[in-house]
Amino acid sequence: MTDAPRVQPLTYTDLGEAVAALRARGLRLTTPRRLVLEALFAAEGPVSAEWIASQANVEITSVYRNLEALEAHGVVQHVHLGHGPGLHALVGRGEQEYLYCERCGEVRAVAPHELDSVHDLIRGRFGYEVRFNHFAIGGLCTRCADDGGPASDKGQPRMHSHGDYIHAHPPTQVAGANRRHHH
Repeated sequence: MTDAPRVQPLTYTDLGEAVAALRARGLRLTTPRRLVLEALFAAEGPVSAEWIASQANVEITSVYRNLEALEAHGVVQHVHLGHGPGLHALVGRGEQEYLYCERCGEVRAVAPHELDSVHDLIRGRFGYEVRFNHFAIGGLCTRCADDGGPASDKGQPRMHSHGDYIHAHPPTQVAGANRRHHH
């Protein structure tokens, strides 16, 4: 199992700030590392190493090495959604915790403080300090729990996962989308 390091996340809002913060920590910015960062900034949400390799045209072993270095320096967060591969997301605006629908693949990123009551309940009842930034909280979204399947979002795009990347569609595509649509 992958061990999620506990480092203070770097604060940045764009690629230039992330690069400057990494250099300030003494990390070299190689061409593959820059391409990995560019792919992460282009992504809508957490993505797999394989997705990054295909987008950045970088060897997969180099992608993994760079993701490990970026995670160790507080730029990237590793997360698991359901049974898919480990995904990676930027943390420049703060770490996120995740909710994941096991039926339709909807993903909801939330600020850790939004789950404080859940953290408090588990701490009080079981004595554990929990985080849901590495392993998401799995279950059923409201739509799937209410009617047994994903339904229209009334014109609102929603994030969902295909296992290796997370993205949203314009509302017209979401409303009638199959669970496993093609891109």
